[in-house]
Amino acid sequence: MAFGSKGSTWTGWIMSGLVILFMLFDSISKLFRAKAAVDGSTELGFAEHHVVTIGLLGLISVLLYLYPKTAVLGAILLTGYFGGAVVTHFRLDNPLFSFTLFPVYVGILSWGGLWLRNEEVRCVFPLYKKRGK
Repeated sequence: MAFGSKGSTWTGWIMSGLVILFMLFDSISKLFRAKAAVDGSTELGFAEHHVVTIGLLGLISVLLYLYPKTAVLGAILLTGYFGGAVVTHFRLDNPLFSFTLFPVYVGILSWGGLWLRNEEVRCVFPLYKKRGK
């Protein structure tokens, strides 16, 4: 499968779709103050009144990521959001591979999906350099 082909573009959208669905679920549950979202956030050390703001930040980031013209900005904002999640889990000594690194996995999925579906991102972050250039 060549990069930029229909198959790689579809794979990129599937990868991005997983990130989008996860973040929409997470953000909307925080915005509507679902009990599980509030309980989970307070267990991580956040005050209850911060939950809606965290949800709004996640929602704005994922909506920017969803729209092709602002997808790179969305990916950058999501990377910051995921970085905060990593530090939060690390601070609490949560299990490394299941909790602490989970946001890293989602971040890799988000950038990988964007890389597969966006030629400009592939130009900025090439996997290899062509010989003679």
